[in-house]
Amino acid sequence: MKSKIGVLVMSYGTPESLEGIEAYYTHIRRGNAPTAEQLQDLVGRYEAIVGGVFPLRENTNQQVDQLQNALNTNEHSELEFVCYQGLKHASPFIEDGVEQMKKDGIDRAVGIVLAPHYSAMSVGTYIKRAQEKATELGIEMSFVRNYHLHPQLIEALSERVSMKLDRFEEAGANRQDVRVLFSAHSLPERIIKMGDPYPEQLLETSKAIAERTGVTAWQFTWQSAGRTGEPWLGPDVLDTMRTLSKEQVEDVLVAPIGFVSDHLEVLYDLDIEAQQVAKELDMRLMRIDSLNSDPLYMETLRDSIMSNLTNGE
Repeated sequence: MKSKIGVLVMSYGTPESLEGIEAYYTHIRRGNAPTAEQLQDLVGRYEAIVGGVFPLRENTNQQVDQLQNALNTNEHSELEFVCYQGLKHASPFIEDGVEQMKKDGIDRAVGIVLAPHYSAMSVGTYIKRAQEKATELGIEMSFVRNYHLHPQLIEALSERVSMKLDRFEEAGANRQDVRVLFSAHSLPERIIKMGDPYPEQLLETSKAIAERTGVTAWQFTWQSAGRTGEPWLGPDVLDTMRTLSKEQVEDVLVAPIGFVSDHLEVLYDLDIEAQQVAKELDMRLMRIDSLNSDPLYMETLRDSIMSNLTNGE
């Protein structure tokens, strides 16, 4: 009889349909409904990327399914892994995933977030919610805090950078002249005073990819900042593009290493909004393909979970 280990796979969440956007947005706003203008703005962004079809949740579903398959490849193992989804702003919520584990008789689990870099304001909040629920239900749960330098992750991202640099060359660009912009979701600037590791971990990932791909013309930029009254980390990718245009940089490759799947921040913020700015600047802009369910990313998650079980880290 195999011993069952629960795996709580946590992510930000996305609506399952256009009709679910208002409830989703309300949850993000801590129960405060958006204004009609705010709601229409967000609905418009989703409509622009999904074209009447809403595949975004499928990306996460597939990642969870593929991870469970990867964890259970060793038929001789004494462990059986069962993966559960836990979303921050949509159903099933993080607490729902933990509750389902309890109902299934699981008393030992590992939590992992579909985001490689740790911040107390992002990954830390996922862990806090899951830990509180696990403690309440008597489940022993440990957590993978980050995996931003995992060799398989660096390999997967490096392959994508190299592939797109090849495309630039095919289009007539000089490979060494392409400016590579590594990006991630911005957070409020106050994380700097908190000593949060998020910015440094992102730079470490960027440097590792640049070294592996031989890229020397690169820099880090931020994107998708929230609309709040406080300052957020910058510069924003759109401002960076405008600055590069003044420096006569004509070819730009964006590598959004803070994101692991196709969703709004990639499909709208980069593929639509940034492309519009690139057109205005007469700049050639590409981005690397998202990891989604790439086998190397699944190996990254699997190894991180197994290491946590074995070594507690």
